[in-house]
Amino acid sequence: MRVPGVLLNYLFPLFGAFLAPSQSVPLRPIAVDRQLAAELGLSVGDTVRLAPSTDSAGQVFTIGAVYDPRPDPAEVAKGERHVRLHLADLAGLLGTPDRVDRLSIGLIPGISADSAAALLNPSAYGYRVYSSRAVASESSQTFLVVSRFHRAIAVITIVASAVFLLCIMLLKVEERRRDAAVMRFVGVRRRTIFGALLLEALLVAALGSVFGTGLAYFAGAATNAYYQQFFHTALTFSLITPAIVSFSIALSLLLGLGAGALAAWRLVHTPPLVLWGRG
Repeated sequence: MRVPGVLLNYLFPLFGAFLAPSQSVPLRPIAVDRQLAAELGLSVGDTVRLAPSTDSAGQVFTIGAVYDPRPDPAEVAKGERHVRLHLADLAGLLGTPDRVDRLSIGLIPGISADSAAALLNPSAYGYRVYSSRAVASESSQTFLVVSRFHRAIAVITIVASAVFLLCIMLLKVEERRRDAAVMRFVGVRRRTIFGALLLEALLVAALGSVFGTGLAYFAGAATNAYYQQFFHTALTFSLITPAIVSFSIALSLLLGLGAGALAAWRLVHTPPLVLWGRG
């Protein structure tokens, strides 16, 4: 059923469906999601009987289409299966004509959804109009909490990794105390030693960034492959964007330079005799 200006897309949970004998009269078509069709062994052209309860005779329909539901993070863990009916068929099946729980209104490009909602809300009693952005924002509160939790873990991980990196750089520099002392004895300037150690730290940070990026892509691909198979969905569970990669590499280089600079500064400001072990 198509009403001008209104897109009715009502998802009806399947209460009962089983194969029914074909009839000579044309049957009304329905659409079932692909996972449900696979579980019940249904295909386009089959006939099924739908009923709102197990003790009801229900009505016979024909499967007109098998569709792939749009990936939705709020629905993926529920394990629900859906059937799409024309609104008139759904009302007749439930015995509740002229009643809907939810409908979607399509707007002409250029019309503000907030303005349309503000105009429609006072026009009648008993319903509420929301923009799709408001609905998405409200349904995403759980994911926002999870996102903040992950952000807190990321901050703690970055701080811990920065301390760990600094300790490694300090230990690495300590191993080269005698080399630095010899260079100081032969007249190599502090600036040259400092620059060499800083360049080495930058190289280590760059190699670590490349390795970490490759590991992240591999882990993300493995995560998506496992959970997409587990939930039978095309939803992306792990997404690595160029912005994330760029930020991670920049942060890695910055932390590497900081740790290398601190360790090198400590080394070049130590007297050569102390570095040689004579001071």
